[in-house]
Amino acid sequence: MSDANVKVETNAARQDVGANGSAKFQFDVPFFNMQTMFGSFAEQGATRAQANFAKVRATSEEVTTALCDAYSTNAKRAADYGIKLVEISHINTTSTLDFISQLADARSFADLVNLSTAHSRKTFEATSAQNRELWDLAQKVATETAEPIKQSFNRVLRSAA
Repeated sequence: MSDANVKVETNAARQDVGANGSAKFQFDVPFFNMQTMFGSFAEQGATRAQANFAKVRATSEEVTTALCDAYSTNAKRAADYGIKLVEISHINTTSTLDFISQLADARSFADLVNLSTAHSRKTFEATSAQNRELWDLAQKVATETAEPIKQSFNRVLRSAA
């Protein structure tokens, strides 16, 4: 069988005959409305994207607020810490000047040794107490700074889950 003998039937109807005698066929293919098919998917995606964007925006605002609060707390507590350092410095300077004044009034070597021993004990006790105060302030700074951030991130993670 040759190609010339094959008769092909289609469900196409001749539409137009061109100027050169060629015919254009119009096929009966169902028309798929792509906009209708994919439009609902796109709408759902856009709606979901807007909802997710709103969640991200709210989360971002919440985290920003928590960071601002933490920074404010940190600044206040750091100022308290700095003030405490200045107070401690003043106390230690005054104590040292008193000690030097007492040394100048000493009449014997035994007085110098007694004054020196007493001052050393007093200085050690004061330094221990001052270090405890500074340590407590440092812990307070760390805790009060980290707590708002921790709570905010916990809320964000719970809402994201």
